[in-house]
Amino acid sequence: MTVRALRATGKVLPRHGRAQNRSMILQHLFHAGPCSRADLARATGLTRVTVSDLVAALLQAGLVEELGQQPRPDNKVGKPATLVGLRTDSFQIVGIDLLDVAAHGAVLDLTGAVVERRGVPEMPTGDAGVRALVALCAELLALATHPVLGIGITSPGVIDEAGTVLQAPNREWYDLPLAEILTAELGVPAQVANDANAAALGEFTFGGATGSGLLTISVGDGVGAGLILDGALLLGQGAVGELGHVTVIDDDVPDAMLGTPERCACGRLGCLETILSVPALRRRIAGLDPRAAEAALAAVGHRLGLVLAPVVSMVNLTEIVLSGPADLLGGPLLDATLSTIRERTLPYVSRDLQLRMTTLGEDGALAGAAVLVLSGRLGVS
Repeated sequence: MTVRALRATGKVLPRHGRAQNRSMILQHLFHAGPCSRADLARATGLTRVTVSDLVAALLQAGLVEELGQQPRPDNKVGKPATLVGLRTDSFQIVGIDLLDVAAHGAVLDLTGAVVERRGVPEMPTGDAGVRALVALCAELLALATHPVLGIGITSPGVIDEAGTVLQAPNREWYDLPLAEILTAELGVPAQVANDANAAALGEFTFGGATGSGLLTISVGDGVGAGLILDGALLLGQGAVGELGHVTVIDDDVPDAMLGTPERCACGRLGCLETILSVPALRRRIAGLDPRAAEAALAAVGHRLGLVLAPVVSMVNLTEIVLSGPADLLGGPLLDATLSTIRERTLPYVSRDLQLRMTTLGEDGALAGAAVLVLSGRLGVS
């Protein structure tokens, strides 16, 4: 069988190779913990000379530190190796999760742990929203107790790789170079990404993801999804993961459990968001006895499973993570979703599929904001 690589779209320069090698070392230290230069060479496939040179540069930059000598077995001779470790407690990150109305912000360390929190209950939109975001970033920067590696922003909307918000209607932002504006205003490198994509990154790095095929579904005022395959986040044209606007109820065929289709914010009838968003789920079970509420949530889970089954079959997903209120998503809805996926796919395809709630709780997007900075500044994810 002939294996073809993707055609290169740009010239690979020597500095790119050095940055890649640097990233490999930081990535290994981030996930494996302290190790010797020799261990780094074996793990990365780089020569010992290259590793020593890169470690020296990282020591000078203050990103790693020497942690003493590695214990040696009694039967070994020679000088013990010196351990090198990532300085996770010597730098911090500012992360902000922009919701449709509010904003949650935090100072985090390099392990994703929250050090300080601040927020804005009602963020303005348009230009005033940008000014409010700059002010919140400045407040968090002032709270940092260590040098800040970067600022990570997660926002609803379509956002390109440069951090330009192409469209975020609820924020009244269109073709807004948000990352560029924040970097210029605050003097700290900023990374901006779609909130669902950032949640996927947070789950993949900090949430205990077990495989290389991960889909996260973020359920709040809207519904978004982030998809990671073979360790890489899929971006497409910037709108990957718009599951919330897949039509699930036909306007001419009312559903016995879900009723007639409702008008979505996008203008169409019967989108998944009209039944799966948190406000829609709350309305659906309001006033129902527990048994009826479970049946109503299971009906929504069945529709979600119908949407996800072809996705699972197409890319052979191993893990789907739901992020949102556990009381709504974590019971009958989750069970019905998984059951429907397995009913609608080949047993071989879905037999190992895991469907679970996030382990990161409400901090999933903030964890994702931290990963944006780790990835953008250090090449670590």
